[in-house]
Amino acid sequence: MWAFTSVVEEYAAVAEPFLLGDPVRNTVPLTVLADLRAGLPVKDPLLGWWTSGGELRGAVFRTPPHPVGLFAVPVEAVAPLVEALDGDLPSAVGPPEVAAEVVRLLGPPSRTVSERLYLLEELAVPDVPGRGRAAVPGDFPLLVSWYHAFGLEVDRGDSGDVVERVARRLAARELFIWEDDGAPVSLAALSAPCGGVCRIGPVYTPPSRRRRGYGAAVTAYASQYGVDHHHARIVLFTDLNNPTSNAIYQSIGYRPVTDYTHLTYTNPRPRDRESTA
Repeated sequence: MWAFTSVVEEYAAVAEPFLLGDPVRNTVPLTVLADLRAGLPVKDPLLGWWTSGGELRGAVFRTPPHPVGLFAVPVEAVAPLVEALDGDLPSAVGPPEVAAEVVRLLGPPSRTVSERLYLLEELAVPDVPGRGRAAVPGDFPLLVSWYHAFGLEVDRGDSGDVVERVARRLAARELFIWEDDGAPVSLAALSAPCGGVCRIGPVYTPPSRRRRGYGAAVTAYASQYGVDHHHARIVLFTDLNNPTSNAIYQSIGYRPVTDYTHLTYTNPRPRDRESTA
C-alpha cells in the first residue's frame, strides 16, 4: 500500500531509515531529502512509501520539474504507484526492471537514457597539466554558463533554475574547477555527504577543451576532496551511451555498482486497465 505526504519530516521519519540501509544505491533519494530539509524550494512535492505485509519495502519522491525517483521502488509497487498518480509520470528514473514495468503500463517513452552508477574504489590521480581548486564567487558567471551548456547537452528538460542552483552549490562549497595556464577549463560538483556518501555531478568541460584529460583531472580532484574532507564514499552516474566518459571514470578508480533507466514521456498517460492486466 502506498502512503503519500508533502511534509518532509513525516516522510523522513518513515523512509530515511529504509534509505540508509543502502546509501550508495539510494544516493539520489537521500540527497533530495537533505535538500528538502535545507529548504530547497519545490512546488507541489510528493513523497511516498510502500508497505507490504506490514513492512516498509519502498520509497518514492516527485519534486517537479525533476523526474519521479523510483530508485527504491520494488517492481510490484509500480502498478499501484502509477494508478495512484493517475499516470502522471512525465519522466521517471529507476532500475531497469522497474523502468520496464513503467513502460509496460504507460507504453513506450519518447526518450530513454541508460545510466550506470559507479563507486570509487581506489583513486588513481591522472597526470594532467594544471591544478584543481574550489570555485569562488568570481567564477559565478562562468559556472552558470557551463551549467546551462551542460543542461543543453544532456537535454533532460529538468534543469530548473540554473542560477539558483549554482548560487546554492557555490555557497555550499560544492563546486570545483580545473585550471590550466591560469584559465578555468573544467568543472565538477560534489554533493554534501548523505549516509556517508558524496556524489560527483555534473562534470563539464567546454567542447574546445575536451580530449586533454581535464574532466578526469577535475573529477579526481573533487573525489579526493570528498575522501579527505568528508571521509565519504564517492559515487557518480554516467550515460551508458557515452563510452568515453565511462572509460575515463574507470581509469581513475571508479567501479560499476548498478544501472538505471531514465524515461521521458511527451504525453504520459496510463493504458486502460484491460491492457495492463
